[in-house]
Amino acid sequence: MPTGVCGCCGPLRPRYKRLVDNIFPEDPKDGLVKSDMEKLTFYAVSAPEKLDRIGAYLAERLSRDVVRHRYGYVVIAMEALDQLLMACHSQSIKPFVESFLHMVAKLLESREPDLQVLGTNSFVKFANIEEDTPSYHRRYDFFVSQFSAMCHSTHEDSETRSRIRVAGIKGLQGVVRKTVNDELQAIIWEPQHMDKLIPSMLFNMQDNEDSERAGEENPASLAESCFRELLGRAAYGNMNNAVHPVLVHLDNHRLWDPNDFAVSCFRIIMFSIQAQHSHHVIQQALSHLDTHSKNTPRVRAGIVQVLLETVAIAAKGSIGPTVLEVFNTLLKHLRMSVDFELGDGSRRNSSSSLSSTRTKESEERIVQNAIIQTIGFFGGNLPDYQRAEVMMFVMGKVPVYGTPCHTLDTVKIGHQGTKRIQTMLLSSLIMVTSGFKCKTMCAGLPVAFLEPLCSISLMEDSELRQLVLEILHNIIDRHDNRAKLRGIRIIPNVAALKFKREKISKQDVAFMKKHGQQLYRHIYLGCKEEDNVQKNFELLFTALALITIELANEEVMIDLMRLSIALQDMALVNEENMPMFIRCGIMALVAAYLNFLSQMIANPPLCQHVSKVIEMRNLDAPYLLPEHVFREKLPDSLDRDDVGLYFQTVDLAEALSVPGYNVERLAVPYIPQVTDEDRLSRRKSFVDTISLQVDILSNSLPDQSQLAEEITFETLKKAIDTTGLEEQERERRRQVMEKFQKAPFEEIAAHCESKANMLHDRLAQIFELTIRPPPSPSGTVTVTSGHAQYQSVPVYEMKFPDLCVY
Repeated sequence: MPTGVCGCCGPLRPRYKRLVDNIFPEDPKDGLVKSDMEKLTFYAVSAPEKLDRIGAYLAERLSRDVVRHRYGYVVIAMEALDQLLMACHSQSIKPFVESFLHMVAKLLESREPDLQVLGTNSFVKFANIEEDTPSYHRRYDFFVSQFSAMCHSTHEDSETRSRIRVAGIKGLQGVVRKTVNDELQAIIWEPQHMDKLIPSMLFNMQDNEDSERAGEENPASLAESCFRELLGRAAYGNMNNAVHPVLVHLDNHRLWDPNDFAVSCFRIIMFSIQAQHSHHVIQQALSHLDTHSKNTPRVRAGIVQVLLETVAIAAKGSIGPTVLEVFNTLLKHLRMSVDFELGDGSRRNSSSSLSSTRTKESEERIVQNAIIQTIGFFGGNLPDYQRAEVMMFVMGKVPVYGTPCHTLDTVKIGHQGTKRIQTMLLSSLIMVTSGFKCKTMCAGLPVAFLEPLCSISLMEDSELRQLVLEILHNIIDRHDNRAKLRGIRIIPNVAALKFKREKISKQDVAFMKKHGQQLYRHIYLGCKEEDNVQKNFELLFTALALITIELANEEVMIDLMRLSIALQDMALVNEENMPMFIRCGIMALVAAYLNFLSQMIANPPLCQHVSKVIEMRNLDAPYLLPEHVFREKLPDSLDRDDVGLYFQTVDLAEALSVPGYNVERLAVPYIPQVTDEDRLSRRKSFVDTISLQVDILSNSLPDQSQLAEEITFETLKKAIDTTGLEEQERERRRQVMEKFQKAPFEEIAAHCESKANMLHDRLAQIFELTIRPPPSPSGTVTVTSGHAQYQSVPVYEMKFPDLCVY
């Protein structure tokens, strides 16, 4: 009986319960009783040890109201909880938070959209509270799962569906804010949570049904904002876990073809993360491309295009060692694409239709073009010091048919596949070198880059030669003068074009002395190819003009003039039976270039001679000028006897007899040397021939007439005739071997000792000449009988080098 009386008597209930009960009105429509809520708040602040009991009792009442569908009291209870959370900050709030989260979980588990939204809003308010101390035991696994489920809501009513999805996104955003700043909550970055968080955001970003809504009411825009915030908070070790779910989501929903959404996702990623983490994203994309190496061409092309957008943004900053990894992976997939296109063709059965074959080839072309664009765009946006390394790296991957290559097996893909890869890699090199401004030509065209590039310029394919010339243009043209040339033509006034030009540096002078003949040689050989078209001659003219503008001093200009005369003589003599189009094209090239060169030198007699020849051609042989050679009908033969139509060495030398120009070198004919590049480039007409480069200055020999009498055809024939040399060499080797096998040991030792003594004597003489100090007027020191003596040498008796005397 006393127990029953105590249970019925309100005044005997604990004070915290009475204070909690008082905040609930009789009619829930009246809302929270503010005066009683203030009393409850004051009590909670004054007695923080009671917070856990207050929270437990509020949770009990809320659970009962949820079951009884008394949603008005549920709203009042959550409002009271929110106010208590905002007012109380102490150590004792931890147990109260557990009760609060338990009540939020109850609301999220209900099937009522209003209660789910209500619980989410309360959780977001809680997430914005900065707690004094971290929590060691609190976990948010349930909330991640529940909010992710809400993000995928499929409610029938579109308005309600949007509300639930927005609430789910806000909840995930609250979880992120609550956990990322807490070192003890690093578990949120684990894959099991990221695999729920990231797809939920991407799903809403992709499903943009409510595009008319603005701000936080639009699930897509809110999800994108949350996605950016999450990526912005990702640390170094968490980046891979954040990017991998994105790739999985794109795979599961087949969003690589078309890949508009994939591109937008990765643009968001690259602009949201910290710059130093960019290489993580690139590595993830590269590994994903490797994973899909055998997928359909459109899927691979979609991944490559996404990679293009990624590296385009990352290239603006430093991404370290990832640079070469990007190019290595892309080149590997380029080779695989060519294998799929050409290698499978020989293995296809006869039942495969022609239309399906062509479709596959065209789709592989899409992949290849995407890879080329990625290589070129990435390389073109790198700093100059990295771009030079990339140029060397890509050039090292260009295969040469018939020679071993560590990257591409040219035997399997054949000549056609090798040519395809060569074309694509050179096209990417054009993009990489575009806008490249090297300070010196040695840095832009190092030997390891120039030699293979020139080897490809000798290929028997006009398209490859065009690509090589364009690469040279990009590197040589450091002042953007190429656009002013506009093809091949007789320029009436070169000065009016206002070429930007600087004085040639010492480094560039040294470069031309060392590699100039190599450039001239490949221009010379490139002119005589039978498959040349108009574009080849235009690019050759541009190359000559750019060398003149950027790298020409007096000596180089003389060499270029010799090269022009040699090209003219080659077209006139026609020892190799070149087509008439090639011969006339060479004549037009020489005319256009000598007209340009004479005006660059600004020598009136030279300009007058060149203009006179061009005028004669306009009257009698317009097919020898660039304006007509590519349009008019060509003659059957060239009149070699009409001297007025051709440039004469004697006239050029006479016109150029001004200080600074060694016109005597013009009389020395230009003949290109043959190197190993001819063998590597598979040239047919130059493999078995030997040319001699004769470059003799007139002042180096006292009597040229005597030299001309000594060097005859028979003399040269004997000099290059190697018949019998091999037999003599073999006989000499046999005698040496026999001597060391049969001769006694004493004889062999004496023979070796005599050679060693001779070597030592020679070295002693050299050291005596080089180590002995020069005579000095102050005297030299000599040691006689252990005493030092000074011997003075008069100045007038000293012999100085010729360069020191004036």
